[in-house]
Amino acid sequence: MARQSIFQTFVIAALLAPAAAAANPAWSAAPPSPDRSYPRQSALGGGLVEALFGGGGASGVSVAAPPAAVSRVAYAPPHAPERTLDPAYARADVDYDGAEPPGAIVVDTPRKFLYLVHGGGRATRYGVGVGRPGFEWAGVKTVSRKEEWPDWTPPPEMRLRRPDLPQHMEGGPANPLGARALYLGSSLYRIHGTNEPGTIGQNVSSGCIRMMNEDVIDLYDRVKVGTRVIVR
Repeated sequence: MARQSIFQTFVIAALLAPAAAAANPAWSAAPPSPDRSYPRQSALGGGLVEALFGGGGASGVSVAAPPAAVSRVAYAPPHAPERTLDPAYARADVDYDGAEPPGAIVVDTPRKFLYLVHGGGRATRYGVGVGRPGFEWAGVKTVSRKEEWPDWTPPPEMRLRRPDLPQHMEGGPANPLGARALYLGSSLYRIHGTNEPGTIGQNVSSGCIRMMNEDVIDLYDRVKVGTRVIVR
């Protein structure tokens, strides 16, 4: 009888615990975190009582991640950069003694720099990535078109070399053309962005001039369609 009385007392205390907690806030547990979802409590109140009479095991104590958390995955580039930007290729205002008029763009391919000429012996210099061996070129073009977050359609000759490339890719953070593109005449060449800092200062492209996204945005905002581009 003593054992049964102790057991009944214990069960009654468990049933009365929620009411006691409501009467005394100091007994209440902290409110659930807003980024968590909790299993719905049964009519028995959960915990020991449900374990004893509900047959479902202890409930109300496990925490499940909300379904929305599955979609909150940070974007990671498919090919993460192996290096950070070399400080030698950081944007800078520099002295410039070239003969090009103000507003012209000059690409120094061997040194991996692009200059926006201001006149008065000054220019803004940007680090760039250029064509890999076999894809270098030189000449004079004009900016024929400007696009923000451009789509990318790899040309057929590129897809022959890389069958894994998509036929078309919408603009966005994962797009190889980056945040901005300046199209050069009727050619397939562009000055465009990238989110891979380790490629700046390297021979990496199929002939396009590659800039950091923040740098190509800066250049994009400064130049107009018709700007002269000299690639050396």
